[in-house]
Amino acid sequence: MTMTDAQRELLGMYRATPDILRGLTRGLTDDDARTGGEGSDSWSPVEIVCHLRDAEERSMARTRMMRDEDRPALIGYDENELAEQGRYREQSLTAVVEELIRLREEHIRELEALTEDQWSREGEHNQMGTLSIQSITHHMAFHDAVHLAQLGRT
Repeated sequence: MTMTDAQRELLGMYRATPDILRGLTRGLTDDDARTGGEGSDSWSPVEIVCHLRDAEERSMARTRMMRDEDRPALIGYDENELAEQGRYREQSLTAVVEELIRLREEHIRELEALTEDQWSREGEHNQMGTLSIQSITHHMAFHDAVHLAQLGRT
């Protein structure tokens, strides 16, 4: 397997998220994690981490589809609806952090196993158009940074 510098950098960013997340949530009780924020613009800490977990799960599923299928359809979702249905604010911060980290570690292992050609495999997102495994991974690394900063502000 040959990996480009850009792919190595993306995986480095992906590996950093769990450490940053642990640091930002260290010492927060479930009660603390449920305070603050209402709605999509100002979620509480536990809601932010739930969102990151669910986004990771969907990103990994999309990556697998692009790896295994020819130009699969990738369907968007309503993050606010998912937060309501998933009852994010009621979840345990510790459990959600650990689940996100477990998913991220699994996703990293799968990304590390890709060939250079597989990084270029594509799917068609109903809202964002053509995406490759590399572009969706780049998007998710940026997504992490945005929400980790949001978590830091809370």
